[in-house]
Amino acid sequence: MAKAQLFLGVDGGATRCRARLRDSSGRELGCGLGPASNIYLDFDEAMRVVRETIESAIVAGAARQEISVGLSLAGLSDDKEAERVAAALPGFARVVAVNDAVGACVGANGLGDGGLIIAGTGSAGIARVGARTTTIGGRGFWLGDDGSAARLGEAALRALDGLEPMSRLARALARHFDDDPLRMSRWAADARPSDYGAFAPQILEVARSGDARAREIAGEAANAIAALANALNALGAERIALVGGFGEPLRPFLPPDVAKRLAAPWRNVVDGAILLAGGTLAEDASCP
Repeated sequence: MAKAQLFLGVDGGATRCRARLRDSSGRELGCGLGPASNIYLDFDEAMRVVRETIESAIVAGAARQEISVGLSLAGLSDDKEAERVAAALPGFARVVAVNDAVGACVGANGLGDGGLIIAGTGSAGIARVGARTTTIGGRGFWLGDDGSAARLGEAALRALDGLEPMSRLARALARHFDDDPLRMSRWAADARPSDYGAFAPQILEVARSGDARAREIAGEAANAIAALANALNALGAERIALVGGFGEPLRPFLPPDVAKRLAAPWRNVVDGAILLAGGTLAEDASCP
C-alpha cells in the first residue's frame, strides 16, 4: 500500500460531521460539512454521513491509498468498534478511529500531556498524561453527559411536570409546545440528545435574565463541569481546555476558580484527528 501523502481528519458528533484534508506540510486542501453522525445512536447512518462528508473534503485527483484518515467519533467506546469503523472505510492508507474526547484533547493541547472537557450536545473529560489516556464520562445521553446541553434541556423540560411553581423558564418552554403537555410527551418519545440540546441557548438566556429556576439548572450543569475539571487535575492534567459549543456559554456560571483554570483550546477536534493520523498542521483555518 502506498505511503500516506495526505491526512484527513473527521469529527463525527451528535450535532454535525466535519472533515478537513491537509497535505504533508500541513497545508489545508479541502473540507466538508455534514449532519449529525453519532455511531452510538445509529452506526450505519452515521458511517453513511461520514463517508459523504469525507468525499466532499477530498480534492479532485487525490488517491484514497495515499490518504491517512483520523476519525474522532462521539460514542466510540472500544477497539472492536474502532475496527468496525475502519472496515466501513476501505481503500485508505490508514484509518485511526478514537472517541471524540481523545481527538478533541489532542486538538486542544497537541500530542503532549493535557486535559480536556467537552461541553457540547454531550459531555466528557479526558486526561492524556504520559502514556496513559483516561476518559471520564462520555457514556452517552442515557448513562451520563452531565453538564451537557442535552442534559440541560432535559432538566428544564422536566420543570413542566407541574410539581413546582411555574417559572419564566417553564412558561417559555411551554409555549414551544403550545402549552400542551401531551404534545411534549409525544415529542419526547422520538427526541434525540441534539433535540434536547437545542433548548440550551434559550435556557441560558433566561438564566442570565435572573430567572431562579433557570439559574439553578444552569448551576447544576456548571457544577458537573467543575467536577470533571477537579477529576482531571487529580489525574495529573495541569492544562485543561474547555471546548464544545456549550462550553463558553456555560463559563459565566462556573465557579470562578474553575473558570480561571479552564483554558481556550489550541486547535479543534478535526485537527486533533489529523495529528492522530500522522499529519502536521499549518496556521490556516478556513474550514469550519
